[in-house]
Amino acid sequence: MTPDEIKEHLKQVKYPGFSRDIVSFGLVRSAGFFDGTIKVSLTLTTGDAKVPLQIKSEVERVLRGLPGVKDLLVEIAVAPTRQAPAGGVAGSQAPGAAAPGAPRPIRHAVAIASGKGGVGKSTFAVNLACAAAQVFTRQGRPGRVGLMDCDIYGPSVPLMMGLSGRPEVEGEGAEALLIPMEAHGVKVMSMGFLVDDNTPIIWRGPMIMKTVQQFVQNVKWGDLDLLLVDLPPGTGDAQLSLAQTLPLDGAVLVTTPQAAATNVARKGGLMFQKVNVPVLGVAENMSYFVDPAGVRHNLFGTGGGVVTAEKLGTSLLGQVPLFPEIRAGGDQGTPVVVSAPDGAAGTVFREIAEALMTRLNAASARG
Repeated sequence: MTPDEIKEHLKQVKYPGFSRDIVSFGLVRSAGFFDGTIKVSLTLTTGDAKVPLQIKSEVERVLRGLPGVKDLLVEIAVAPTRQAPAGGVAGSQAPGAAAPGAPRPIRHAVAIASGKGGVGKSTFAVNLACAAAQVFTRQGRPGRVGLMDCDIYGPSVPLMMGLSGRPEVEGEGAEALLIPMEAHGVKVMSMGFLVDDNTPIIWRGPMIMKTVQQFVQNVKWGDLDLLLVDLPPGTGDAQLSLAQTLPLDGAVLVTTPQAAATNVARKGGLMFQKVNVPVLGVAENMSYFVDPAGVRHNLFGTGGGVVTAEKLGTSLLGQVPLFPEIRAGGDQGTPVVVSAPDGAAGTVFREIAEALMTRLNAASARG
């Protein structure tokens, strides 16, 4: 029996309180089989003494009945959680980080991904965040949306949100927390706040993973209804690190209609499904262009978003037209959802935001 075969069986073990398993959370440090004995080593970060016992019991239940297994050795290393201050992100840094029974400060966390670059993912994420903020404000809950810009190599969110400067820091040393900047009713954290405009970001995988972890653990997000995470293109270190660090409620895939984009977007969706992060829907960006005479032009083809959604077992959240004012709003730091909330583009983004929240609430109701 190989280590990979053992891990496949361990995917049956869910982390207490979550729908995801201990393998996709990155908690399995090693697994092996020798002379009839399976040895599994786990690493947890939790302040709940019941969690390691529950996981150990489930691991033993899953593995004990396998053919040829005579004995089990399950080792669990437990690291205590750092106690986050009021309004911090305890419970978001790693599975089990929140105190038992404590409310989750971030109600829903959703990744915005594309797989392929150049499809307008960051522009989509910015407008979706502002649209969601408008929805919550109309419901009497302003300031309940956050936008985490994890597009490490090309952080464009600060420009699109009209933000500059450095975030404030609360506390000192290991206990210090970054205070998100805020614009248009959205709390924002980005690598663009922390590096100079003329400094290229040339990082290896471990540095990317550490930054993603810090954006989750060391930013004082406060109580949020929705945290959107703008990911870089691809299916590499940033995506996997986020999936292992933040309990994601799902992912939204952004694509343009043509096959060159949809094929890569589908692979991105499969990556999320492999680590047990549900794909909440597909958004088709730059779907079509309407000229001054009112004639519609499908510049990048048609139907790609629907086909991608069907192949991933989800549905299309909406189609965003290719409007010049969307681009202009990003360049000017005032997203079109803010400058023209009741215009055609603003209405599309708000409908997508409402559809997303409907799916998140339905998933929560199902438990």
